[in-house]
Amino acid sequence: MKTNLRGVSVAHNPSEKRAPSAVVWSSGSHGVIVRSLDEGRSWRRLRVSGGDALDFRGIVAFSASLAYVISSGEGVKSRIYKTSDGGKTWKLEFSDNRKEFFLDAIACRSEKECLALGDPINGKFLLLATTDGEHWNLLPVDNMPAALPGEGAFAASNTSLALAGDKDIFFSTGGPAARVFHSDDGGLIWTVAETPVAHGKASSGIFSIVSDRHNHVLVVGGDYQETRQAERAAAYSLDAGKTWQLAARQPGGFRSALVQVDGGRWIAVGPTGEDSSDDYGVHWKQTGSLDLNALAILDAQKGWAAGPQGTIARFRNP
Repeated sequence: MKTNLRGVSVAHNPSEKRAPSAVVWSSGSHGVIVRSLDEGRSWRRLRVSGGDALDFRGIVAFSASLAYVISSGEGVKSRIYKTSDGGKTWKLEFSDNRKEFFLDAIACRSEKECLALGDPINGKFLLLATTDGEHWNLLPVDNMPAALPGEGAFAASNTSLALAGDKDIFFSTGGPAARVFHSDDGGLIWTVAETPVAHGKASSGIFSIVSDRHNHVLVVGGDYQETRQAERAAAYSLDAGKTWQLAARQPGGFRSALVQVDGGRWIAVGPTGEDSSDDYGVHWKQTGSLDLNALAILDAQKGWAAGPQGTIARFRNP
């Protein structure tokens, strides 16, 4: 498949009689959205009307029927769509014709409550929110620290935005600094902290951030133009993102996506392979060599990852 897949999402499939079952969605360049109802044994291409040239960088699915997808690109190329009928039809829920408008990630707390992250406009990062699954509004940015010149978020794996608990929002950045923005009140008040992850170039910074609701926040990234450079590719925080430390043992190179499997176990993926950590990101061990962009975990036993050339891989817990 001639597509670079950067979005993947997994949900339970209660309509499938074989138990337990999962539905897997993935999205990428050239307008590609695919779905599997049988845990990856077969796939169906789904099309968004007028979207064949879009780059669908992020997808969040809740079932075989309901999913949100975002496209990334300047201005009107960045869009939010939703389907409620398994991809037969897609509703355009948000777009913006400003040239600076560029969506990076989408994350949801429920079927109706979602947020989307965009690069800075007028010096502040953009956040869109919906509470009914239909209408999107800009969150206020008056109390958000200003973006640095040239600072942005990465739309590499749909994981530069993370939600935790009922109110916590985290997002990560790159460029002149690798920073983590955090709000614990749903986006009204913000703090920002610098991390020791590699930065200083437009191609470097934090590409993925995850919080486990227990004050552990992990980030991975590096420089996507130096994929084997692992010196400052991963860091962790034990105090909800206030202070940061580099991983004592780094992943095997640049990593674009990160997920928590269970407890203290985490997995990261990137162009040069996969890594796992059993101690909340303090030590990483390389476990594979696939070229992957994104991954999603359904439970401790099942997960899927996506990458270049239409690659989709399945994770199995040993």
